[in-house]
Amino acid sequence: MPERRRFEHRSQPAWVAMEDFLSEVVVKPDAALKQAVRSALDAGMPAIEVAPTAGKLLQLLVRMSGARRVLEIGTLAGFSTIWMARGLPQDGTLVTLEYSPDHAAVARKNLDNAELGDRVEIRVGVALNSLPELEGGEPFDFVFIDADKQNNSHYLDWAIKLGRPGTTIVLDNVVWEGAPLDTSLDPVNAPGIRSALELLGSDPRLDATVIQTVGSKGWDGFALALVT
Repeated sequence: MPERRRFEHRSQPAWVAMEDFLSEVVVKPDAALKQAVRSALDAGMPAIEVAPTAGKLLQLLVRMSGARRVLEIGTLAGFSTIWMARGLPQDGTLVTLEYSPDHAAVARKNLDNAELGDRVEIRVGVALNSLPELEGGEPFDFVFIDADKQNNSHYLDWAIKLGRPGTTIVLDNVVWEGAPLDTSLDPVNAPGIRSALELLGSDPRLDATVIQTVGSKGWDGFALALVT
């Protein structure tokens, strides 16, 4: 069987330059956040963490929604985790799910370095196995989904089950260079992304929109939804 080619995300120098400018002038990530990015590169992880501008948006959304409990699906090195945990009140908690034990170990070091280890729980394993273990607990106020795209619809369904009316859901990477318009462009990820978009627009439990973005990650975007 021929090797499957990795889907290519294309950027433009002007997009990256503007993103860098906004990060430096407006967002200003600190040493702990920069270390999280460096640690991911040092560990050989793909450079797929959110941009600093998106990380700060997540933090602000956590604060604006008044969230006390946050669920993250897809930890990587903990870059987005740090942003969201910093948006929580002093008694807030964040549960993040990560498939790879190696990635989880890097994230734990980064969270401890950012002095957030006491409010973040990392659960290691297949997310679809970890999510049912969270049933019966206090509902989550905010959910960020940034994991394998094939299971996006399942993750959305679990976000609703584990949330409450008023829970905010952010689903990353929903534009994916326009591949949802032609799923043959990326038969691995695009069908799951498109299915999730269709669910966002049809499920009566959700009220949602999508914001397109351009930057260092190429042409992409995120969905923002409210559990009704």
